[in-house]
Amino acid sequence: MAQARNSEDRVLDKDERELVEATRHPHLGTLGPSELADLTRRLRERRDRARELADKQRRNARGKGERATGGDAHSDGGNRQKAAALSAALARLNKARARFDEGADETTEA
Repeated sequence: MAQARNSEDRVLDKDERELVEATRHPHLGTLGPSELADLTRRLRERRDRARELADKQRRNARGKGERATGGDAHSDGGNRQKAAALSAALARLNKARARFDEGADETTEA
């Protein structure tokens, strides 16, 4: 599901917003293969961290983990939204990398 940029801005920190913005037009078209690979790695690290935190918070809310304070069932919502925003950025980036790879294949075949 597509997210509005306003909702992304609420859940992402400054560095994450910059990473996500780099996956949008026109900035995405200016990146080379090594920059695309680096951006992919950094986005995956952030997405995985958000997923881990959300999973841990959900587990704690169910009372199965280390529970410092009382939580509610929706305490992981912010990290789930963050992971979704970062996943959407990764999807855009993967499409761009695929297009870049296809373009590289066509130039080597000719």
